[in-house]
Amino acid sequence: MENLKKNREFIIRYFNGISGVEKTRELCQRYTTDEKLIEHIQFFDGAFPGYELFIEEMVTEGNKVVVRGRATGYHTGNLNGIPPTGKKMDLPFIIRYTISNDKITDHWILADQMILMEQLGVMPKETTQPDF
Repeated sequence: MENLKKNREFIIRYFNGISGVEKTRELCQRYTTDEKLIEHIQFFDGAFPGYELFIEEMVTEGNKVVVRGRATGYHTGNLNGIPPTGKKMDLPFIIRYTISNDKITDHWILADQMILMEQLGVMPKETTQPDF
Protein backbone atom coordinates (compact mmCIF):
# COMPACT_ATOMS: atom_id res chain seq x y z
CA MET A 1 0.00 0.00 0.00
CA GLU A 2 2.86 2.37 0.79
CA ASN A 3 4.30 1.91 -2.72
CA LEU A 4 0.95 2.81 -4.32
CA LYS A 5 0.81 6.04 -2.31
CA LYS A 6 4.45 6.81 -3.19
CA ASN A 7 3.81 6.30 -6.92
CA ARG A 8 0.64 8.40 -6.78
CA GLU A 9 2.47 11.27 -5.05
CA PHE A 10 5.34 11.00 -7.56
CA ILE A 11 2.96 11.43 -10.53
CA ILE A 12 1.32 14.44 -8.86
CA ARG A 13 4.79 16.01 -8.35
CA TYR A 14 5.66 15.19 -11.98
CA PHE A 15 2.50 16.84 -13.37
CA ASN A 16 3.02 19.89 -11.16
CA GLY A 17 6.72 20.06 -12.11
CA ILE A 18 6.25 20.10 -15.89
CA SER A 19 2.90 21.87 -16.18
CA GLY A 20 2.91 25.44 -17.44
CA VAL A 21 6.67 25.71 -17.98
CA GLU A 22 9.18 25.08 -20.77
CA LYS A 23 9.74 21.34 -20.83
CA THR A 24 13.51 21.05 -21.31
CA ARG A 25 15.28 17.72 -21.60
CA GLU A 26 16.89 18.35 -18.21
CA LEU A 27 13.50 18.95 -16.60
CA CYS A 28 12.02 15.83 -18.16
CA GLN A 29 14.99 13.72 -17.04
CA ARG A 30 14.24 14.62 -13.41
CA TYR A 31 11.13 12.45 -13.75
CA THR A 32 11.71 9.94 -16.56
CA THR A 33 14.24 7.73 -18.31
CA ASP A 34 11.71 6.95 -21.07
CA GLU A 35 13.19 8.59 -24.19
CA LYS A 36 9.96 8.25 -26.17
CA LEU A 37 8.10 10.11 -23.42
CA ILE A 38 10.72 12.88 -23.40
CA GLU A 39 10.41 13.20 -27.19
CA HIS A 40 6.60 13.31 -26.94
CA ILE A 41 6.67 15.98 -24.23
CA GLN A 42 9.14 18.16 -26.13
CA PHE A 43 7.27 17.73 -29.42
CA PHE A 44 4.03 19.02 -27.86
CA ASP A 45 5.86 21.76 -25.97
CA GLY A 46 7.20 22.96 -29.33
CA ALA A 47 3.67 23.28 -30.72
CA PHE A 48 1.96 24.37 -27.46
CA PRO A 49 4.72 26.08 -25.44
CA GLY A 50 4.24 25.83 -21.70
CA TYR A 51 1.12 23.68 -22.01
CA GLU A 52 -0.55 22.74 -18.75
CA LEU A 53 -1.55 19.31 -17.49
CA PHE A 54 -4.48 18.44 -15.24
CA ILE A 55 -5.21 15.15 -13.50
CA GLU A 56 -8.89 14.28 -13.50
CA GLU A 57 -8.63 10.71 -12.27
CA MET A 58 -5.78 8.46 -11.17
CA VAL A 59 -5.56 4.72 -10.50
CA THR A 60 -2.50 2.91 -9.14
CA GLU A 61 -1.70 -0.77 -9.21
CA GLY A 62 1.72 -2.21 -8.46
CA ASN A 63 4.30 -0.10 -10.28
CA LYS A 64 1.71 1.28 -12.74
CA VAL A 65 -0.21 4.57 -12.58
CA VAL A 66 -3.03 5.38 -14.98
CA VAL A 67 -4.12 9.01 -15.36
CA ARG A 68 -7.15 10.38 -17.12
CA GLY A 69 -6.37 14.01 -17.65
CA ARG A 70 -6.33 17.05 -19.91
CA ALA A 71 -3.65 19.08 -21.63
CA THR A 72 -4.39 22.73 -22.35
CA GLY A 73 -2.39 25.35 -24.18
CA TYR A 74 -2.24 27.61 -27.20
CA HIS A 75 -1.05 26.52 -30.63
CA THR A 76 1.81 28.98 -31.20
CA GLY A 77 4.35 26.59 -32.72
CA ASN A 78 4.49 24.24 -35.70
CA LEU A 79 2.59 20.94 -35.30
CA ASN A 80 3.58 18.38 -37.94
CA GLY A 81 3.42 20.97 -40.70
CA ILE A 82 0.37 22.77 -39.31
CA PRO A 83 1.41 26.41 -38.84
CA PRO A 84 0.48 28.12 -35.57
CA THR A 85 -3.21 28.96 -35.35
CA GLY A 86 -3.18 30.68 -31.95
CA LYS A 87 -6.17 28.52 -31.01
CA LYS A 88 -6.62 26.86 -27.65
CA MET A 89 -6.08 23.14 -27.20
CA ASP A 90 -8.08 21.35 -24.50
CA LEU A 91 -7.19 17.73 -25.12
CA PRO A 92 -8.42 14.84 -22.98
CA PHE A 93 -6.04 11.88 -22.68
CA ILE A 94 -5.36 8.66 -20.84
CA ILE A 95 -1.79 7.71 -20.00
CA ARG A 96 -0.31 4.71 -18.20
CA TYR A 97 3.10 5.08 -16.56
CA THR A 98 5.45 2.38 -15.29
CA ILE A 99 7.52 3.63 -12.35
CA SER A 100 10.80 2.23 -11.07
CA ASN A 101 13.23 3.86 -8.63
CA ASP A 102 11.28 7.15 -8.60
CA LYS A 103 11.39 7.53 -12.40
CA ILE A 104 8.95 6.86 -15.20
CA THR A 105 10.50 4.05 -17.23
CA ASP A 106 7.68 3.40 -19.72
CA HIS A 107 4.40 4.92 -20.85
CA TRP A 108 1.39 4.28 -23.06
CA ILE A 109 -0.86 7.16 -24.12
CA LEU A 110 -4.20 7.54 -25.85
CA ALA A 111 -5.51 10.94 -26.97
CA ASP A 112 -8.25 11.82 -29.45
CA GLN A 113 -6.33 13.53 -32.26
CA MET A 114 -9.59 14.27 -34.08
CA ILE A 115 -10.65 16.55 -31.20
CA LEU A 116 -7.31 18.34 -31.45
CA MET A 117 -7.63 18.85 -35.22
CA GLU A 118 -11.18 20.20 -34.73
CA GLN A 119 -9.99 22.61 -32.02
CA LEU A 120 -7.23 23.90 -34.30
CA GLY A 121 -9.71 24.36 -37.16
CA VAL A 122 -7.88 21.87 -39.38
CA MET A 123 -10.94 19.59 -39.58
CA PRO A 124 -14.59 20.62 -39.35
CA LYS A 125 -16.43 19.65 -36.19
CA GLU A 126 -18.82 16.72 -36.48
CA THR A 127 -22.27 18.27 -36.06
CA THR A 128 -24.57 15.32 -36.68
CA GLN A 129 -24.69 11.85 -35.25
CA PRO A 130 -24.15 9.02 -37.74
CA ASP A 131 -27.10 6.71 -38.47
CA PHE A 132 -26.43 3.15 -37.41
